[in-house]
Amino acid sequence: MFKYYGKYAPYLFLLPSAVILVIFFFIPFFQTFGLSFFDYSNNIYSPVFTGFQNYTKLFQNPIFYKVLWNTFLYLIGAVPILVIFPLFLAILINQKIRGVTLYKILIYLPVIVSIVVAAIAFKWLYADQGILNYFVTKLGFSPIGWLTDPKYAIWSVIIVTIWKGIGYYMIIYLAALMSVPKELYEACDIDGANFLTKHLTVTIPHIMPTIALVSTISAISAMKVFAEIYVMTKGGPLNSSKTIVYYIYERAFENLDLGFASAMAVVLLVIVMIFSLINIFCFERKKYDI
Repeated sequence: MFKYYGKYAPYLFLLPSAVILVIFFFIPFFQTFGLSFFDYSNNIYSPVFTGFQNYTKLFQNPIFYKVLWNTFLYLIGAVPILVIFPLFLAILINQKIRGVTLYKILIYLPVIVSIVVAAIAFKWLYADQGILNYFVTKLGFSPIGWLTDPKYAIWSVIIVTIWKGIGYYMIIYLAALMSVPKELYEACDIDGANFLTKHLTVTIPHIMPTIALVSTISAISAMKVFAEIYVMTKGGPLNSSKTIVYYIYERAFENLDLGFASAMAVVLLVIVMIFSLINIFCFERKKYDI
């Protein structure tokens, strides 16, 4: 009996994941895709079929391009730091230093803090009469509108995302560093390689799949950021910190324009898929060469 089902064993192990994927991804996606062809702006209970009109309105909407640009700024502002800096910390903490466990706990501590709590705390820090502006005025400068000035709002929120994610990605890198053979480091020491050369020639190539994973996860997280924006700025001032996910929420749940929001969600999915394909091409294309 077991021999008969042996060839189906891989599919049986994949079945639970496939069921979860169908329930929580494919069914919602096709429902969202279907909603994008209807207009709910006049009556949410009696939508009108409009075909691709929501997509036409979307690409003619200047706010959409503004939030798309803000999302891109979030991407280039947060992702490079979240890919490089945690790797640097992981390499340092992976050395034999005193109190390494304490350092790991302190760096990982922001990860276990609720993003809402973290956003509220940083909102107090960024207040016009907050701690940051207290030090700014002590240095002889005028107070900065961290969350009220369009020039600084989105960058102030990006700092929160970076602070929250560094410890998480550091742990991922630490797990990858454990797989690097120590013999390679010993060979580098025999050849007289310095600290930087040793990690550039051994560590980075060996954990490149992990770097690709962190790049993908951090990029997708940056494109889907919501909680920080909702708590700290509500997308303001003047839409300067409004990202595409927050705009989807605003149109869907505040304006009840479900069709327009669904069209935007489909576009976001396409953008995320494009970034994933870019990641595969840049980091893992050799794996798929035939």
